[in-house]
Amino acid sequence: MALRLNCDLGESFGSWTMGMDAAVMPYIDQANIACGFHASDPVVMRNTLQMAKQHNVTIGAHPAYQDLVGFGRRSMNCSFDEIVALMHYQIAAMDGMAATAGLKLEYVKPHGALYNDMMAKPDVRNAILVAMSEYHRPLTLMLQATPDYNEHKAEADRLGLSLWFEAFADRCYDDDGKLLARSKEGAVHNKEKMLAQVKQLCDEGTITTVGGNTLSLQVDTLCVHGDNEAGVLAIQDIRELIGG
Repeated sequence: MALRLNCDLGESFGSWTMGMDAAVMPYIDQANIACGFHASDPVVMRNTLQMAKQHNVTIGAHPAYQDLVGFGRRSMNCSFDEIVALMHYQIAAMDGMAATAGLKLEYVKPHGALYNDMMAKPDVRNAILVAMSEYHRPLTLMLQATPDYNEHKAEADRLGLSLWFEAFADRCYDDDGKLLARSKEGAVHNKEKMLAQVKQLCDEGTITTVGGNTLSLQVDTLCVHGDNEAGVLAIQDIRELIGG
């Protein structure tokens, strides 16, 4: 699969608007749509699906911990069964609404703290993998591309799951291949560094870490953010850079 662009969308809620979904949708390939636990509501989900259909964008469910107040960015001490159930509940909601709109849900990308826990905690990742394997039809799981690529692929292979590995256009990487903590200086690239990182990924399949090391990454898709006008303009530049 050629390098694609994915973006977290459908994160408005009621009268509260988050992101610039309509401006972003024409430039991306994959829409990670919130399922109601960290953001969104049924009307927002429906409208976001309709926009994706209009622009022929692939649909992904974006499940999270049940944390509307914290926007899903706070880790929760959920049991194995709770993680499996919250995954199934949110995926099924998006799957059903997508089918009603004449679309097919293709993949799942966890959100926020659930995503971070998936990458950092083997027990959480296992629960997510099991949830995916128990769903009534195959779906692809999107997770972060790291030097542990082969380990993560082996975990998925044991359950018969397919994976898409993502990199982040605007985030600086630590020397261990993880994202540099936002609390540290330089964690988020400016536009010039972001475009340079994207070009390096496209041309060489590598990124340069905060310590100046070159790190090879297996990447299928690139995460971009359209929360503001500058972000939307950056997505347009990335689209032009990678082609398609």
